[in-house]
Amino acid sequence: MPNSAADRFDIQPQHATPIYRQVVEQVQRLVAGGQLVPGDELPSVRAVAERHAINPMTVSKAYSLLEAQGLLERRRGVGMVVAACAQPAAAGGDRLALLEPAVQALAQQVRQLGIPADQALTALAQALQSPPKDRS
Repeated sequence: MPNSAADRFDIQPQHATPIYRQVVEQVQRLVAGGQLVPGDELPSVRAVAERHAINPMTVSKAYSLLEAQGLLERRRGVGMVVAACAQPAAAGGDRLALLEPAVQALAQQVRQLGIPADQALTALAQALQSPPKDRS
C-alpha cells in the first residue's frame, strides 16, 4: 500500500482520460477491489492536489461525483470517507467489468503497434509481477 493517503492515486495528466475521471475510476476500483472499505478516509482535496500538482477544483469535482454516486460521504471534521454502504465487488466478473475499458484500449494499442498477442501477454504478465513505478 502507498506510503501516504495521497499516493493512492496514480494521476497521469498526459493521459486522454480527464484527471477527475482518473480519480473517480481509481476510487471505484479501490472500493471494488476491497482496498478501500467503509469508513476509510480519503486524502484531502489539498493533499491530492499538492501531491500530484493538479488543480484542487479537479479533485473536488471527482469527490463530489463519488459522493453523488453514494460511494463517498462527507463527515464533518474528517473529510471524505468511503460510505457505509460501499461494498467490494462480490464476484471477479464485477471487478473485471471495471477493467474492461483499459483492456480494450490496451488491445487496440497492441493491434496498432502490430505486436503479436503472445508478446503482449508476456509483457503484461511481467508488468503485473513487477512493483508499480513511481510516477512522481
